[in-house]
Amino acid sequence: MGHLGGEKIQRTEQVDAQYAGIRLDQAAAELFDGFSRSRLQTWIKEGVLTVDGRAARPKDKLLGGEALTLAVELAPEIDDQPEAIELPVVYQDQDLIVINKPAGLVVHPAAGHADGTLLNGLLHLDDRLSSLPRAGIVHRLDRDTTGLMVVARSVEAHTGLVAQLQDKSLYREYQAIAIGVMTGGGTVDAPMGRHPVDRKRQAVVAHGGKSAVTHYRVLDRYRAHTRVQVRLETGRTHQIRVHLAHRRYPLVGDPLYGGRLKQPAGATEALREALQGFRRQALHAYKLGLVHPVSGEYMEFEAPLPDDFQALIQVLEADREAQ
Repeated sequence: MGHLGGEKIQRTEQVDAQYAGIRLDQAAAELFDGFSRSRLQTWIKEGVLTVDGRAARPKDKLLGGEALTLAVELAPEIDDQPEAIELPVVYQDQDLIVINKPAGLVVHPAAGHADGTLLNGLLHLDDRLSSLPRAGIVHRLDRDTTGLMVVARSVEAHTGLVAQLQDKSLYREYQAIAIGVMTGGGTVDAPMGRHPVDRKRQAVVAHGGKSAVTHYRVLDRYRAHTRVQVRLETGRTHQIRVHLAHRRYPLVGDPLYGGRLKQPAGATEALREALQGFRRQALHAYKLGLVHPVSGEYMEFEAPLPDDFQALIQVLEADREAQ
């Protein structure tokens, strides 16, 4: 099944006198906000961004008073297939979709997961997404992490959300259940990269890693576990899982970083069963805050803790009271 045509963009902007003597690509980047300069340069070269109806070069200087017209149909950027996958949509408008990702849903097609992913479901939800990089996905959650993700539906929104991720203004707050009893919160500022031996894992590395900063604070303590609130400053792959394991507080159920299941001494039967049965990292993207990339309005979303997470908390609380 082929994709429908991409998103059509038709916009004209008037060049004020203040742009006299400025390069066309520079002025276009300011007038057509929401598009990167390199994308605009390509459109100028292709002749779909014109000056008074005529083709020009990116370096041509403007006089002031011209009309810049952009008329382009975005070509599909991806050839993955749409699939009817139920996606829990928390919010949507012309520019954004916010979803509450369930456990088990892979975000991008990759080796071993060629289909059945969030990306395939998004293409079914809105065929225009085929003309955006990664179908508008700008950040990701691991397959078994639940919670909030924002997806762009337009080029302007995509550019704006990527900028917010880069300048760290996109607010992301998680809840997690860690193994061990923390005395207090803290910050982990430790660069990360691929594990030197196990290619499936990430690790805190001494050399050549990317900056990674995680803030955490204690929400509740149990006999052998801690529920924490975590705020991300950067968004590295597996960041929370790696950083808390680095502090020797790995997440409950984490198959990569949690180590072998250790049952706390004197645990209730219910807790033993709950820990045995919790087969994913206990991590939920609980809150998401962003500036709407088109309207400029600040928006905040919350997703309640999933059922399995809530059930685990109840068993941990009951175990604590039983002692």
